[in-house]
Amino acid sequence: MNTIPQFLSEIKKGDYLSLARALTLVENELPGSIELLNTIEIDQYIPVIGITGPPGAGKSTLVNAMIEQLSRQDKKIAVLAVDPTSPFNLGSLLGDRVRMAAHFNKPNVFIRSVAARGSVGGLSAKIIEMTDVLKGGAFDYIFVETVGVGQSEIEIAGLADLTLIVLVPEAGDEIQHIKSGLMEIGDAFIVNKSDREGADTFANQLKKMLHQRTHSVPVFKTTADKQEGITELMHWLSLSGKQKNEKKLFLYAEKAFRLIQNNRMKDISKKDLQQKLAEAYEQNDFNLYRFITAYTRQ
Repeated sequence: MNTIPQFLSEIKKGDYLSLARALTLVENELPGSIELLNTIEIDQYIPVIGITGPPGAGKSTLVNAMIEQLSRQDKKIAVLAVDPTSPFNLGSLLGDRVRMAAHFNKPNVFIRSVAARGSVGGLSAKIIEMTDVLKGGAFDYIFVETVGVGQSEIEIAGLADLTLIVLVPEAGDEIQHIKSGLMEIGDAFIVNKSDREGADTFANQLKKMLHQRTHSVPVFKTTADKQEGITELMHWLSLSGKQKNEKKLFLYAEKAFRLIQNNRMKDISKKDLQQKLAEAYEQNDFNLYRFITAYTRQ
């Protein structure tokens, strides 16, 4: 069994097996996870790129295309693919990595799937911690692809140095809904599947709406499965990733809040909560607020 210093040394050297074990350690809060997080050397200059957007926008395909280009440049890439957790059985399909199978055997690419663990916006405290573990692995880029659940994905703004919003031309029918949520957090917008009808019109709509932002926000048109438009996107990414991140303090505050929140909720199990709630619900005088008061006093 490796000690924590041995783990950290191997991770820094680029050993993916040690990295995978360290991530499992942190994700499941196994013995040694707190020591690992307290002692790991986190490279704060590794850009974390958040990829978010509604289901079916082609986020995984876009990440695939970006990895392909970065691989040709001999860049070292880590991908944390966040899959939704069922609110009923608390399980997760972890299917995003299936769509990235083409990169599994590349020595410069590390892909890890992780469940959202019930976080509404797809980012749990564990995902924040796992991203920091990846920052100890000497990667050039870290991509975090989040659950496609809509407006609540503003949580990604508390983790990523750059947030890419992936949309499709059909989203033009619900442009006001998009405006009320994701429009505020994107550092760049990607109209994927832009070979479809209405892509140009939708991209122009986005540009007009983004004109209201205090700084320029680019809109890219891509067809990820054909590698179209990816070069322009990657050029912008390479330049933006080197710039000083004005959001850094905000990012740290958001991360700290979620980690503190997680620590204070450690003694509450959702599974246990569901079981106790099911028992209380059978009572004729069931009242949710009385139940919560009694449950939190246990």
